[in-house]
Amino acid sequence: MTRFDVEALRDLAGDKVFARGQAYHQAGQVTILAIEPSRVVARVSGSENYRAVLTGSGDEIGGDCSCPAFADFGFCKHLVATALTANDSGEVGDSTLGRIRSHLLSLGPETLAALVLDLAERDEGLFRRLEMEATAASDDDDTLFTRYRKAIKDATRTDGFVHYREVAGWAGEVEEVLERVAALVPQGRAALALRLVNVALSRLEAAIHEIDDSDGWCGGLMERAQEIHRAACRAARRDPVDLARDLFRREVEGDWDTFHGAAAEYADVLGEAGLAEFRRLATDAWAKIPSLPAGRRVRDDFSSQRRRLAGIMDFFAERDGDVDARVGLRSHDLTSPWQYLNLAQFCLSHGREAEALRHAEDGLWLFEDDPPDERLVGFAVDLHLKAGRASEAETLLWQAFDKRPNLDLYRSLRDIGGEPARDRALATLRARLEKAPQSRWDWPADLLIGVLMTESLFAEAWEAVRTHGASGGLQETLARASEATHPKQALAVYGARIDQLVSAGGNPNYEEACALLTRMATLRDAAEQAAHVLDLKARFKAKRNFMKLLGK
Repeated sequence: MTRFDVEALRDLAGDKVFARGQAYHQAGQVTILAIEPSRVVARVSGSENYRAVLTGSGDEIGGDCSCPAFADFGFCKHLVATALTANDSGEVGDSTLGRIRSHLLSLGPETLAALVLDLAERDEGLFRRLEMEATAASDDDDTLFTRYRKAIKDATRTDGFVHYREVAGWAGEVEEVLERVAALVPQGRAALALRLVNVALSRLEAAIHEIDDSDGWCGGLMERAQEIHRAACRAARRDPVDLARDLFRREVEGDWDTFHGAAAEYADVLGEAGLAEFRRLATDAWAKIPSLPAGRRVRDDFSSQRRRLAGIMDFFAERDGDVDARVGLRSHDLTSPWQYLNLAQFCLSHGREAEALRHAEDGLWLFEDDPPDERLVGFAVDLHLKAGRASEAETLLWQAFDKRPNLDLYRSLRDIGGEPARDRALATLRARLEKAPQSRWDWPADLLIGVLMTESLFAEAWEAVRTHGASGGLQETLARASEATHPKQALAVYGARIDQLVSAGGNPNYEEACALLTRMATLRDAAEQAAHVLDLKARFKAKRNFMKLLGK
């Protein structure tokens, strides 16, 4: 039975990783531990033993592996080997773990308990788990709180900085403790779970500063802790007003956004009484936040509070269907073009096109001394074009292009204004070039050349290169685009690039140089090509790997 599509595996892993996984499979280095309808668990032997878990079937394949390569690069050779071995294995249920399970079920309780205890003595993780479960079954809440709190503190301790490769193991221990806390809720100990998850949240917020969280482990743990918090609140039947005050404080004052959107997330737990208190607190706090002067970039001493409170107020305004109130919230801080764009987009999404355009043009006018915000320009241009006002749209584009020209603005102008817009843009760029300072780190003619290339004016583009110079990358792009009409210039660019690549050294550079050399052969006669190859061999004879490639 083929469980996993081989070509899909190859696409996921890449040819090289697939080949390595295939070698592991053929060498018998995979032990299938469990085969379930949508999950395969295996142990793969290599320099170390790794646990590989595959999910899905056919061409829908996911998985996880304990090896470092999976953490760094994703789908690894161990997962490939597991999939190929699973394809050759028996039906669902025919597995090592299945046979072990059958054996364990045949043992008596005393024998089984002795076996587990023997393992727990040597496995710290298993010992902690069994200890917590045994405690939960027998101790009172205060005793249990003390024990679980210690387990949380032990699991979240960082002992200095936790490096990238260590985070998964650290997070696994924290997750294990969180699941033990979560298990208290259905056991009728929701109030205790709530006390403990509050400890876990505080510890996690403190630990984040000491962790390389590139893969987002802490975010996932915080999210899981918040889920447990919500479930515990629901089961414990907390007073809705007290809960609203607690959640409001967490959302507005917390260092992290763990409780962002708490009113919406906990609406069913808060009920109308709790939501009313949440709203009252937000309204009172919002009244103390001063609005900022529109069109001026100023320091905002209330930035975090403003953002969080605006989100809470927006939730209640949306709940009321009060669009005007939501517009007012977005008008509270209009100190950047982005905020004008956000306001304009909101108005447009609610069918207020005229109001949206007015806000967009206000933002462009108020920040006219700054570099143009192309998102805001494009938004206003689109609304004018939609209304059939092409001249107004073109005017806005020219204002932006004259301040900070670029190829995207040019294309928009060309679409609206045709050849007259092309001629004006070229004249503008040439005039700017006359005033542009020359620098070995800057290529002021690149935009002009890009526009000329867009128009297929290759002769003028090469003349601009000759007169003003251009970046190497743009010259090569121009060479490829104009090979048919300007082979001489293209050959010169390719030749210079080959010298640069070979001088830099390295097999990837040599391969690119040879590809360019092959391209050059299509632009000149065989004698010229042979002479160039001989010249390269004479000048770069010390580059042995390059010589090997040339000799092919």
